[in-house]
Amino acid sequence: MSDIVPEIVEDFFGVYLLYCINPRYKGRTYIGYTRDPNRRIMQHNRGTWAGGAHRTNNKGPWKMVMIVHGFPNNISALRFEWAWQNPTKTIRLQHLNLKKVPRKESEFKFKLRVLSEMLRVGPWFRLPLIIRWLETEYIEEFPPERKPPDHMTIVQGPVKSRNLKRKLLNTTFTEECLLCSNYINIGQAKTTCLNPSCELLAHITCLADLFLVPGEYVPIEGNCPFCSTKLKWGDIIRKMKGCAQPGEEVIGEECAEEECLEEECITEEDKADEYPSWFLDCNDDL
Repeated sequence: MSDIVPEIVEDFFGVYLLYCINPRYKGRTYIGYTRDPNRRIMQHNRGTWAGGAHRTNNKGPWKMVMIVHGFPNNISALRFEWAWQNPTKTIRLQHLNLKKVPRKESEFKFKLRVLSEMLRVGPWFRLPLIIRWLETEYIEEFPPERKPPDHMTIVQGPVKSRNLKRKLLNTTFTEECLLCSNYINIGQAKTTCLNPSCELLAHITCLADLFLVPGEYVPIEGNCPFCSTKLKWGDIIRKMKGCAQPGEEVIGEECAEEECLEEECITEEDKADEYPSWFLDCNDDL
């Protein structure tokens, strides 16, 4: 895997699964959040002095076998992390009564079963998530009855994050939304089609209204009203943020570490104190 060129993903928010290969603790797992997976696994294996978590300290080496990314922001990813860690506490999974099957199910397989259920319930089933296997020897196929939604992708291979510096919106008063015919004012989010030859320019809210069906709050996909190109909502948002599109070369320097890396070494005890009640299971978490 080390000889494979990693895929560069911009604006990265990921929730990962660690697997312990230390013979003394073999089979133990750990779930965490990161904006830089390569930096994070080194922290876990070096110990708490390097920023690793208390639960993984002195138990390594650990392997980061899987990471789920494509979350729109850090809050969305952190809520996913908490629910994956606490499947019996999150209201999203209460109807499933998820519990590890004694003697028949390893901790690793249980975490994968929980993940398969999470990807198919709201609000996560609407997100353009990518399930990435980082270590091929640990790959497990999702059972047919628990496969992720079609708009999510399952991939293999290493990844490198490149987090963007925040930029001011460069819209002017002279740009016109081609869907509502009103001006796109400074501070309003605008979007264009992924087809470079398409003339679409619109408020992000106008395009969302066009893609939404009754009862939905976040679009999944739709056809461009000008060129009919099939567009995934996640790809539109990433382009709006300035991320490179599939097939484009990622250029430019990465932002300074202090600007793009979130706090990643919160202990289980810390979470009980630092995560407010609205964080743990909020309906408004997209």
